[in-house]
Amino acid sequence: MKSILWRVSPWQRRAAVGFLGALALMACSPSLDWREVRPEGSGLLAMFPCKPQVNIRPATPAEPSSMGLAECKAADLSFSLAWAELPDPAMVTPALLQMRQSMAAKLQASNAPAQALQVPGMTPNPEAQLQVLTGREQEARIAVFSRGLRVYQLVVLGKKGGAEAWDSFLGSVRLNE
Repeated sequence: MKSILWRVSPWQRRAAVGFLGALALMACSPSLDWREVRPEGSGLLAMFPCKPQVNIRPATPAEPSSMGLAECKAADLSFSLAWAELPDPAMVTPALLQMRQSMAAKLQASNAPAQALQVPGMTPNPEAQLQVLTGREQEARIAVFSRGLRVYQLVVLGKKGGAEAWDSFLGSVRLNE
């Protein structure tokens, strides 16, 4: 008994082989292409699943905090790292709290409990925390922490889910020594 593949015309066989090859190639191309990124002025290394666009705003007399943002989108998720160099140590703790509150307000998110966060090399701070914020249409996973006068905010934003990508993103953070 001959295989069904041999009962079809040669062009149908070629089309089927081409289709199966295309499926195999799609299965091999990852939607998250992780790479090491060291945004200038951030003082850290992180793995991003896409090439981030980096924007830096230097300190000025009118705005004494220098700020930076590295962000990209992959697999229907937005990945971002924001940082700011503050001029006064008394501003660090309120800034960490404000970063989480601002994201919750932006998403109109329900108040999920925050968890203590420990990033190797960070400056201990009670407001260094991570949180999952669930809004009506989006979910954000956010972590805030500091080192010295520099505060950091990591965010993965998208539809529900993204826990695995979040674990990779957060777990990749290395503060420069």
